[in-house]
Amino acid sequence: MLLRASSAFYLSKSKGESVNGLLNSSATSSSFLNSSSLSFSQRRSEGGDGFVVFASNESNNRPLTGVVFEPFEEVKKELQLVPDLPQQSLARHKFLDDCEAAINEQINVEYNVSYVYHAMYAYFDRDNVALKGLAKFFKEASEEERQHAEILMEYQNKRGGKVKLQSILMPMCEFDHPDKGDALYAMELALSLEKLTNEKLLNLHSVADENNDVQLADFVESTFLTEQVEAIKKISEFVAQLRRIGKGHGVWHFDQMLLNDGAAA
Repeated sequence: MLLRASSAFYLSKSKGESVNGLLNSSATSSSFLNSSSLSFSQRRSEGGDGFVVFASNESNNRPLTGVVFEPFEEVKKELQLVPDLPQQSLARHKFLDDCEAAINEQINVEYNVSYVYHAMYAYFDRDNVALKGLAKFFKEASEEERQHAEILMEYQNKRGGKVKLQSILMPMCEFDHPDKGDALYAMELALSLEKLTNEKLLNLHSVADENNDVQLADFVESTFLTEQVEAIKKISEFVAQLRRIGKGHGVWHFDQMLLNDGAAA
């Protein structure tokens, strides 16, 4: 399979015969050869018994290159990179160890945040707390963070890396605060977690840039960063609202709003 950058035709050359003689022979069109706007260059064919002649129109000022793309030659170096061992990934290509490790760290971040949100869900679902809207909100937030971890795991496998799950820290179980109350305190903690997650995602993006991994950088941008900014904005508004209403009856109305809207981080 040969793809040439300029138009070409093949001339068979016998012993002692010149290329100019071939060009002036009946093998080519006289009207084509007599055109003053065409020039010709030659390259010996692989078999050695002829020439490949390239014609270009000089009026367009484009140089005659005669470049030949030979995919079967260029793929040889890639064939040498295909692993033979069964424990090695066949799909891995231009994927460095630093990027693989950074993805595993981000998976751990997502699972830890999910674990904290799950603890918040359990707290607000208690019978003596009974804020069902907040419980629903944090349960959905926990499920979303776990889904993010799974998306990262799928991408790790797609690039030929290995998922290595790490330890998850035990979260706090009590969220009541003597001054702020439990709703505001938990929502401020959620805002801090979302900002931390955003910072970790930006670090992952930086690792991708440093290792010239355009695919990983695009994956982080298109899948996570926009959504993360929107989550920070939404929870910031919740914190502002809870600061206005204090610890009194307004918390119940705020909880009802979450229960009816079902908005998650």
